[in-house]
Amino acid sequence: MADVVGLLLPFFGLILIGYIAARITKQPAEALGWLNTFIIYAALPALFFKLVSQTPIEQLTRIDFIATDIAATYSIFLLLFLIGRFLRRNSLADSTIQAFAGAYGNIGYMGPGLALLALGEKAAVPVALIVCFENALHFIVAPALMALEGGDKRSVWRLAADIARKVLLHPFILSTALGFAVAALSLHQLVAFERFVNYLAQAAAPCALFAMGVTLALRPLKRVPVEIGYIVPAKLILHPLVVYIVLQAVGGFDPIWIEAAMLLAALPTATNVFVIGQQYGVWQERASATILITTACSVVTVSLVLYLINSGALPAQLFP
Repeated sequence: MADVVGLLLPFFGLILIGYIAARITKQPAEALGWLNTFIIYAALPALFFKLVSQTPIEQLTRIDFIATDIAATYSIFLLLFLIGRFLRRNSLADSTIQAFAGAYGNIGYMGPGLALLALGEKAAVPVALIVCFENALHFIVAPALMALEGGDKRSVWRLAADIARKVLLHPFILSTALGFAVAALSLHQLVAFERFVNYLAQAAAPCALFAMGVTLALRPLKRVPVEIGYIVPAKLILHPLVVYIVLQAVGGFDPIWIEAAMLLAALPTATNVFVIGQQYGVWQERASATILITTACSVVTVSLVLYLINSGALPAQLFP
């Protein structure tokens, strides 16, 4: 347990520092803009490029791993969507945001730093694949469902073009694709370029976690949604459990890959869920509250997941 605390203290400590700094300085939300720009367009893309470009190409083409992980994640999405739509009689738009709140983890900001810290460099490839492919699918599903609701007024062709542009030109996707190309062609990188990429990549986790703390402080808890009673356990407990069981059931994956996927699934609701809600004017305050509450609760649940991984309590093979 001491090892787990040693892993999580600097990790959640950076979030806490960002939270406290925002509370003390009372800077406006706009002040965070350039830091977020640096994280999204420079630091995290450099980290993804570094991880992918240094990996043998045969490990990067595990479509079976990606398909299985996405199927597990979207089973949670579908469950929460059906609960919101048919049991609670919410609108399609509200049900969509609620489903994302329980299935869209903070894998971009929190995932790479925590997984590499806890599991080492062997977790780099599954982390990069999950972050890129899950984000790409989320970018497609959200506007598509909102269009069905009528919250998106763009024409079908304009919507499809905007989705394609958002997916293909996203810095995470571009940097990963470039890393794929370098790995596939076994290209030699200049020492100066490698140092430059390393320099940027080292800033990714600290900056992202600090920015996350600031973001949480700028969105105070005003309203606790009723749905939080089932969204929180779905996100922090059911999601990692389903990912673990499904990957084990399919089989053929390195234990580190399964542990990395499970760890990423255990992360709290992504701040992008609030952004999506804000973009379409639905479930905004409640999305903000869900992010804050799942992040606070994840201190306990992520600690438990890390303890299970580090202690060897998770069976290496669940199904014979």
